Amino acid sequence: MADEVVKQQEQTLKAKILSTTHVMPNKPLGRKECQLVTFDLPYVAFYYNQKVLIYKGVEFEDMVEKLKDGLGIVLEEFHQLAGKLDKDDDGVFKVVYDDDMEGVEVVTAAAEGTEIADLLDEEGTTKLKELLPYNGILNLEGLHRPLLAIQLTKLKDGLVMGLAFNHAILDGTSTWHFMSEWAQICSGANSVSVPPFLERTKARNTRVKLILSPPTDAQENGTSANGDVTKGEPQLREKIFRFSESAIDQIKSKVNANPSDSLKPFSTFQSLSTHVWHAVTRARQLKPEDYTVFTVFADCRKRVDPPMPESYFGNLIQAIFTVTAAGLLLAHPPEFGAALIQGAIDAHNSKVINARNTEWESNPKIFQYKDAGVNCVAVGSSPRFKVYDVDFGWGKPETVRSGSNNRFDGMVYLYQAKGGGRGIDVEISLEANAMEKLEKDKEFLMEP
Repeated sequence: MADEVVKQQEQTLKAKILSTTHVMPNKPLGRKECQLVTFDLPYVAFYYNQKVLIYKGVEFEDMVEKLKDGLGIVLEEFHQLAGKLDKDDDGVFKVVYDDDMEGVEVVTAAAEGTEIADLLDEEGTTKLKELLPYNGILNLEGLHRPLLAIQLTKLKDGLVMGLAFNHAILDGTSTWHFMSEWAQICSGANSVSVPPFLERTKARNTRVKLILSPPTDAQENGTSANGDVTKGEPQLREKIFRFSESAIDQIKSKVNANPSDSLKPFSTFQSLSTHVWHAVTRARQLKPEDYTVFTVFADCRKRVDPPMPESYFGNLIQAIFTVTAAGLLLAHPPEFGAALIQGAIDAHNSKVINARNTEWESNPKIFQYKDAGVNCVAVGSSPRFKVYDVDFGWGKPETVRSGSNNRFDGMVYLYQAKGGGRGIDVEISLEANAMEKLEKDKEFLMEP
């Protein structure tokens, strides 16, 4: 245990906080309110959603000023991020912006002994914690904290942008829409190219009263207040597995090798998902009768009726589950798992979405971030998000990562590969023993 403590101390960066300021929209907008809807509310007890982008560059002060200036402009349209959570007299959650609020929190820090290369080697999230705001902070705390917090950290040869978004007010699609617009403004655009669609109630208008008390102890979630794993919880490890275009093509062609008249060809997502599901199930060494759940947090903008625009700002995702026995999954070729995933996704139409919402509204359940199912593989994020196109005027990011919040055994983030094209980075959190086996699984790694 002592060795583990020493190891963790060696991994820290000793980032020093330099300043804390707040950024508001450049012009007064008055008071604006928007009710949170059924798609948003289940995430109130998740943690802030953390993203890390690392950039080359040595003009730190100039970069910070440019980012703040651009932020003031982009917040004129994305003003909800400068607001707070609130409740109306009936106990219904809403997001409120007013000109006298404090706005987005922007912290500057320095870890000048650290180089970009030191962070690119980081498999886990230990080093990243010092570069991110709001570790272990629940979205519910957006009642009295900013809904977006940013930490800009100076490195020897670059800048780290650590962001914490309140997941109760936006999903991944909205997050990367905002990031893309902010980057375009900093790169010289005069205004937001695609304004956010802020009328959440067009997607669902049921008023749901939530009775929530602030968390008594984050220990219930298996983490301490700073996001560290507590006693009795399995030790998690994180690792990024990078699949090249050719590896993705091989995975997809293998899953589609025996086409069926009753099934559509399997997509890249479905093929990679079953590849990961199989491998994680092997690594966990489950009993044949043990259930294993595959979960995907699916974008519903085009699934709801009427469909919502891509620019819909908020959460418009639902968890889609499929379950089978571990022995059944592993005894069959990969197209078996792919067919289960494809069937669950295809069946998730507007009727299913409405039924799920109606059921939840009649008996609201606030999920913990790790309620994704037994022995689960849960996929968040998407390689469709153009994360490496987020260029503020000094080049594309060197890497894009997720922070330590909302991680649990089986959580998977998919990102486009840095080189673009069809390559995909797969960021996985697993119990340490299972991760050790996964790292040696040549079938999963696509090694001969």
